[in-house]
Amino acid sequence: MAKYTEEQLATWTKPPSNTEQTKLENSERMVRDAIGSDEKLKKRSTETFGQGSYANNTNVRLNSDIDINVRYTGGYFFSLPPEVTEEHVNIAHIGPSDYSFSEFKNDVETALVNKFGRSEVVRNDKCITVKANTNRIETDVVPTWNFRRYSKNGEYILGAKFWSDKGKATVNYPKQHIENGIVKNTNTSRRFKRLTRLHRKLRYKMIDDGENVSDDITSFLLECLIWNVPNRIMNDNDTWTDRLKESISYIYEQTKEEKTCKEWGEVSELLYLFIGRKWTYKDVNSYMLLLWNHLQY
Repeated sequence: MAKYTEEQLATWTKPPSNTEQTKLENSERMVRDAIGSDEKLKKRSTETFGQGSYANNTNVRLNSDIDINVRYTGGYFFSLPPEVTEEHVNIAHIGPSDYSFSEFKNDVETALVNKFGRSEVVRNDKCITVKANTNRIETDVVPTWNFRRYSKNGEYILGAKFWSDKGKATVNYPKQHIENGIVKNTNTSRRFKRLTRLHRKLRYKMIDDGENVSDDITSFLLECLIWNVPNRIMNDNDTWTDRLKESISYIYEQTKEEKTCKEWGEVSELLYLFIGRKWTYKDVNSYMLLLWNHLQY
């Protein structure tokens, strides 16, 4: 007999309660206010927007968090294809910015401290955290710069790039992630995001039950895995029990060998899921077996 009933699974597909949602919205609004009212950042071109599980509406009850991207748009980093030069894409005449990424991150931190107080703000390697209180949820603020990924014809895709305090660079595409998630959710009658929440909730349940869940199996990874599950599994099954079972089975079968999942991408479809990551397809395969056994299928 399965460990959880259909009713339990259906409950876990739901988004946070109204109270939690209000806290999430308060966090985003207060960060926007902090950046928008800062005297130094007023003189810079920036945009502030939500990213991650909150912005993608895949966060789960009691485990909600919020990630805010504060992006400098007055300059940009870029990458070029092999054999393409700055002259080819008409940016050779643009000199280096007089404003560095480290200065920008420092300015964002100062703005948050001025808004929330030094005791409420913690600078981390990759982000700046605003602590939770009765009105808001813990919020990770990620300062980034615009990033242009050029193609050979001179066109580019716009993403975000940042450096950790330890000097490690990261590029991602949060807006494309949001847009693609909305499309898949529409094409699956809103089941993509619900199935993602269900997988995330089960991960927390397994951890609570003492299962040996690897730290490499992140919430972000789970969302990307469900992104790679065919829409038919969400559309052609009538119960969450069946959708869950078939999604686990599909991911498990496809991650037995590298060749069957090497083309899998993030939700943005601009970065590969298993290249240059802390997780591997073998980690995912092992986790799906662990999850299947936990569910007592």
